[in-house]
Amino acid sequence: MRLPTDVLAEMEEIAKICGRTRSWVFVRALKSYLAAEGREIIEIDRARRDVKAGNGHDLDDVIDELEGIVKGAAA
Repeated sequence: MRLPTDVLAEMEEIAKICGRTRSWVFVRALKSYLAAEGREIIEIDRARRDVKAGNGHDLDDVIDELEGIVKGAAA
């Protein structure tokens, strides 16, 4: 994998400060990305596939149902 020199320099500096290898820093960075942004990308893709498969609800229908529940609770 090719990395921009500035990114590699930061990774090397962090590794040196922590007494770890560049690989250790790189793996930690990847895990952090996958836990946050990567997970979101996967969840969005799954949601899109669910919608395409017909496993969704029309927003207007959901709003109408919620409004009915709120009106019933207020009565």
